[in-house]
Amino acid sequence: MAKEQRSSKWTFLFYKESAPADYLVILEELHIPFILSPWHDKDINRQTGELKKAHKHGAFFFDSLKSYKQVSELIKDKLNGPSHVEVVQSPKGLFDYFTHAENKDKTQYDLNDIEVGCGFNLDKFLVEMNSDDFMQEVVDIIEQNDFTEFEELVWYARANYTPLLGLIIERTYFFAKYLDSRRCNPQRNNIKKEEENE
Repeated sequence: MAKEQRSSKWTFLFYKESAPADYLVILEELHIPFILSPWHDKDINRQTGELKKAHKHGAFFFDSLKSYKQVSELIKDKLNGPSHVEVVQSPKGLFDYFTHAENKDKTQYDLNDIEVGCGFNLDKFLVEMNSDDFMQEVVDIIEQNDFTEFEELVWYARANYTPLLGLIIERTYFFAKYLDSRRCNPQRNNIKKEEENE
């Protein structure tokens, strides 16, 4: 990897044995949104079969581009971590790696042990990473509640599940058209009239 590469998303790791006990406070003082894996304390070295040193994977989400050197020095100086850092190629892939969600042969780590700070919104991140699943969930909510107006959907999301609100706002056109088609669908309207007459 070219050391001159710049990115706003960088991943890193640090070891439990050399990390400051107050690593979360130190990270908060940097004012850079971050996410950390649970302690990976049950990982096995494939070559030796021995336990790896307990470590955390992490990622910074900067507001501007940073160089390899800038991030590397930050990790080394603040967390006593290895100087090797990498550009985040896939936030979803990185997140899955935090818990080994996609690799059942590895030790599974608890999603609830993920740590975030400096404004990193984990709920919003999860919705964005799994937007296809959440799109289907919103369509199910519309069907189950028989919504025909965009306002009903927004009020439901605000009252029951605010992380979905961001997805609904980002996909306003799709959901507005879907609700319009439900409201104006002649077959649906005929079925409703028949049900009312019974």
